[in-house]
Amino acid sequence: MQSLARPLIVTGLVLVGLGLLLHVGPSIPLLGRLPGDLRIERPGVRIYIPITSCLLVSVLVSGALWLFSRLR
Repeated sequence: MQSLARPLIVTGLVLVGLGLLLHVGPSIPLLGRLPGDLRIERPGVRIYIPITSCLLVSVLVSGALWLFSRLR
């Protein structure tokens, strides 16, 4: 039973973290409006491609995971 406890706790913490990120995400000031984020608006069509925002989030998550692996 203990072999199942640790993955369930980790999964729960990840889900809580994702929930907090989704809750706070829209209030992050520059995320989504950085230079390099493409926004195409035409009558009846709205296309948004957040290239720079995705790169920034990727670098932050990679750095956090790297730091976590070094502290282990």
